[in-house]
Order: sequence, then structure tokens, then C-alpha cells
Amino acid sequence: MPVEYHRAPLREIAPETLYRILWLRVTVFVVEQEAAYPELDGRDLEPDAELLWAEDGAEVVATLRVLHDGDVARIGRVATAASARGQGIAARLMERGVARCEERWPQHAIVLDAQQHLGPWYARFGFVISGEPFSEDGIPHVPMRRPARA
Repeated sequence: MPVEYHRAPLREIAPETLYRILWLRVTVFVVEQEAAYPELDGRDLEPDAELLWAEDGAEVVATLRVLHDGDVARIGRVATAASARGQGIAARLMERGVARCEERWPQHAIVLDAQQHLGPWYARFGFVISGEPFSEDGIPHVPMRRPARA
């Protein structure tokens, strides 16, 4: 079965699908990375927030969210199921996330906070390191920025 890609604000996502999206995020960020933090941070409820996800059958295998963050767009909560890594699913989802930000906020740069070891992966999508490394929940991160399309 081919992977299907979707996007929607939280209020338009079927409860079972939303559960699978949040389950994936908690599995990756809290369990796998052993980062005890409030994964459900309230930002998914913001009026401009959208979740994007990839489904393989009924299983959510990758997700991310886009936010309007003042004078920039923000991509975050990028997570891929261990079983789906290395297949290009997250890359295709990331392309869709970037395109959605450019569609909604064309005059805004896009920012994200990348785990340091994933910086080169995000660079494939036009992101460059834009500040000093920092630690978040004991994991090294770097701020990254993709300039607005002129």
C-alpha cells in the first residue's frame, strides 16, 4: 500500500488519527530519546497550527507541525517511526511542510530547532545553522533558518 500524506488543523483530524500522531511523537521524543518534557505543549491548538503526517495503511509513520511564530514560520515536532526511517518518507513530508509554510506565509523565513546530528539532513531543504548550539532536554540542538523566497 502506498504511503499517503495529509495535513489539517488539529480540530479537523479524526480522533483515531490524532491519537496515532501524538502516540508517534511521544514514542520518539519522550520514550526513544528519553526526554521527559511536556510533549503536548498547547501549540497544536493555535489557530494557525497545522499537523502534517504520512500514513502507511492505518499507521502514522511520520509527522511534523507548522506554526506561525510572529515574523517567521516554524516547523517542529518532526518525528518518524523507527520502522519508516531511511525510506524517504520523512523527506517527502518535510518538502510538503516547507511548501505549506511558503504557501501560507510567503514573505516569512522558516525556522526550526534541529537536533545537531540532523543539521545536514535539514540542510537538504535549504536550512542553514543560524545561531549557537544549545541543549534541549540533554540533546544538542542548533537553530536553523531557511530564508523567505523573494
